[in-house]
This record gives sequence, C-alpha cells and structure tokens, in this order.
Amino acid sequence: MGVRLTLHPETPQQRFIRRAGEVLREGGVAIVPTDSSYALVAEPRSKAALERIARLKRFHPERKLFSLLVPDLAEIATYALVSNRAYRILRHFLPGPYTFVLPASRQVPKVLQTKRKTIGLRVPDEPISRQVAREAGGALLATTARLPDDEYPLADPDEIERRLGPHVDLFLDHGWGGVVPTTLVDLSDGDEPVLLREGAGDPEPFRS
Repeated sequence: MGVRLTLHPETPQQRFIRRAGEVLREGGVAIVPTDSSYALVAEPRSKAALERIARLKRFHPERKLFSLLVPDLAEIATYALVSNRAYRILRHFLPGPYTFVLPASRQVPKVLQTKRKTIGLRVPDEPISRQVAREAGGALLATTARLPDDEYPLADPDEIERRLGPHVDLFLDHGWGGVVPTTLVDLSDGDEPVLLREGAGDPEPFRS
C-alpha cells in the first residue's frame, strides 16, 4: 500500500511535495492533484514505472496514452518544438486545464512519442503538481487517475486510496478531485489548432 500524505488545503506541506519528488526520482509511481483531476505520474524515463501504470490501466505502452506535465512554459521548449504561433497560443491558455499536442523534441523518450513523433504537454493551473514536477526533475509522465472500467476519473480520496493505493508508492491527498479531463488541442500540424477533445478548458476558441 502506498503512503497517503494529506496536504493542508491552503498551505500544502512542502516536505510532502519534496517527498513526492524523491519517490519519483527513484523510479516510483505517485498520484497527484491537478486542475482537472487526480493524475498517475512517474519520471518519464523510468521504464519500470511506465510499465506499472500501463498494467494498471490495462493498455499497452505503445498506445501512447501518456502526456508530459511540466511546471512552466519555459520547460515546454525542452520537450517540444514550438513555433511562434504555437507559443502565443500556449502563453495565452497555460497554465490551465489543457493538453497541447506538439512535435516532440529529442528529450522525449521514444516510447512516449506517437508515430507522428508528437507528445501531449500540459501546465496545470494548480501549483502542487507543478512543484512536484520541479522536484522530480522538470517533467512528469502523466495520465488520468481512472481505471479501465470507470467512466470518470476517481475523485474521492478514500476511494483513490482503496483502489489505487496498493499500486502506487505515494498519494498526495488534496481533498476531492475533479472528474473532467483536460481539453485536448493539436498544434503539431501547421499553425492552426485542431480541437481533439472537449474537457475542462473552454473549447470555444479552438472550434473550426
């Protein structure tokens, strides 16, 4: 059973956030809050952690259902090739509950890239996950904390502990989470954004 650390709702304990970073740097799997829902996260170069999450969610790692969660816009340039037009869009909507698909840089492990050599990137409008990403080294492999047969992400901390606790090393409990995934926008093909999924972020600016 993973360790459950309950964060203060207004002043989250920094020692807990540092502990999460340590666990992830050591190749562990954690659950952290984001601005859309709780997420399963790991260090993106940890093959063992990726395989653990893939088994839990019952999908093959090659399906590329992971994104990278980074602490700020500057970090995006490490993992993606960003045009001037794309950067203006990112600067306007991030931090926020969006995932943007961009051409992957060489810093992205190939196992996380799609056949088109793209990667989903997000900067949540929620400081805890961004701080954990910094503590872990700059980026987190992330996927929604939802099991295969669930319609919605898990939001009740007690249910998260019961159902996911045995499969992770650490759970940062920040109260009830959201149940709506991020809005997914493709910026990888030219300068015109393509709305791939409606979610927590306002999709209207991306409707064609």
